[in-house]
Amino acid sequence: MSIPIILLAAGQSRRMGGADKLLQEVDGRPLLRRSAEIARSVAPVIVALPPAPHPRHDALSGLDVLGVPIADAQEGMNASLRGAVRALPQDAQAVMILLADLPDLTAEDLTTVMRAVRDVPDNLIWRGATEDGKPGHPVVFHRDLFPDLAKLTGDGGAQTLVRRHAGRVHLVPLPGQHARTDLDTPDDWNRWRSGRERLRES
Repeated sequence: MSIPIILLAAGQSRRMGGADKLLQEVDGRPLLRRSAEIARSVAPVIVALPPAPHPRHDALSGLDVLGVPIADAQEGMNASLRGAVRALPQDAQAVMILLADLPDLTAEDLTTVMRAVRDVPDNLIWRGATEDGKPGHPVVFHRDLFPDLAKLTGDGGAQTLVRRHAGRVHLVPLPGQHARTDLDTPDDWNRWRSGRERLRES
């Protein structure tokens, strides 16, 4: 199946005290570039970005991804979804929505969720979950939901669609808390880095 990935990276990092969470360094490169590289190893990637000029564009320099500037990004996540969905290829059978600030997700995790679309086809939504079953990311939407994604407004993401089609959502367990570890604040980053350092030392 043709399932491109939309990487949402147009948000304003309002809770980071002036820093840009997507430009924080992880494994020697900005988190945004790392997330895009992981996604690109799995499927074609569309990245929703703030309008240029912006350092996030520079962070993706040289990568084979399609950047889509979101003029109304201040509205919230759904402006990014609308803009990126309009850039989907005509033959896309589904789309994976991926947040750029999930540092524990791996290419294998994304592939696991993609595989569920093929293996458990009688659904509209396939969603990564923690190993104990809490829903998280990434989320794949069947092409039948593209028109609804293109009409979302506000900052609630696609949760209204997930709730509306709750009976046709398939959860895909991923290792640990990969599906839910997002880094929105300096405290989040400090805790995550400390935990990672402890794992390296153990």
